[in-house]
Amino acid sequence: MNGNGANGATDTKRRVTIGAQYVKDLSFESPNAPMSFNELETRPEIGIDLNVEARPLQDNHFEVVLHVTARAKRGDNILFLVELSYGAVASVPPVPDEARSRVVGSEVPKLLFPFARGIIANAVRDGGFPPFLIDPIDFDALYERAAAAQASEQQQEAGGQSAHEEESGD
Repeated sequence: MNGNGANGATDTKRRVTIGAQYVKDLSFESPNAPMSFNELETRPEIGIDLNVEARPLQDNHFEVVLHVTARAKRGDNILFLVELSYGAVASVPPVPDEARSRVVGSEVPKLLFPFARGIIANAVRDGGFPPFLIDPIDFDALYERAAAAQASEQQQEAGGQSAHEEESGD
């Protein structure tokens, strides 16, 4: 194999190194405790929001942060709310911009997710609730959606600028 194409992407994944992992922010709230423990047999409504943030540091190092919010509600009552920002410093080998963007936006979050999931599960358990495990996340699909949305937004902005330029040219 020559290291091009899909195999090149796999090689890049193997060379990513995580220099540090850390909790940037963690919050657990159970605003209706102890009343929220009265009906634990009834399945609550669960909501999860996830966002990936990445920023360059120096050379080929990036900070990648998973922002995860998990909430459980029963009717209008919030049982619990967990907010976690879990970060890492990742070293990415020199690769083309598109490959680097994919590694930072998809591959590094895949490495971080099990740790973030465990922190949230422990916070919920320590808050007095039954175990709470977030289902696996398809970070490749999330990356693709974000990239498509960004491309669409850039295309709309470019179209809006052209229309604005035409209007001001009259």
